[in-house]
Amino acid sequence: MRTLLLSVCLILSPAAPASGAPAAPAAGKVFMSVDEALALAFPECDVAQHTAYLTRDERARAKKLAGVAVPQAVVRYYVAKKEGHLVGTAYVEAHKVRTMKETVLIVVDPESRIQRFELLSFAEPPEYIPRGSWYHQLLGHRLDDGLNLDRDIRGVAGATLTARATTRSARRVLALHEVLGAKAGHRAGFLR
Repeated sequence: MRTLLLSVCLILSPAAPASGAPAAPAAGKVFMSVDEALALAFPECDVAQHTAYLTRDERARAKKLAGVAVPQAVVRYYVAKKEGHLVGTAYVEAHKVRTMKETVLIVVDPESRIQRFELLSFAEPPEYIPRGSWYHQLLGHRLDDGLNLDRDIRGVAGATLTARATTRSARRVLALHEVLGAKAGHRAGFLR
């Protein structure tokens, strides 16, 4: 069964041209599109995009649950079902690492655990991207105290800000997932 997966190939792309010249700054590296990531995460599934508009109270609740800022009031997410059964819910999350953005796709399984993580784009210098094995630490986590740096999540020398930002992103997604599940009243098969 393909439950706890991470695409490592996208992280192993060359960091700089063969000439030894530095990689182009500014735009950063796009590893895959949202559609490509969804196809990898949910093969042979029916995937529907949804948009939720959070109230101020819902954002405050998500912030309290996550322990990190939740700046977005509009949340787009993708619900995947196979033969009528929920496979997972995916969230695209963009956040600042140091001064530039990282965009990730995080899949939450029906038991509210991180099922899959994809690095979609990274605008910081490529040497700030942790190795693929680092991202494996996030898999299987629920929103609890273990999902923090220096708890169950080890830091990365030379990529501390990325590790911190990515872990915060995972906490934010899980908190939003819980708030959206409560908003849906667990009726429409959102969490089950």
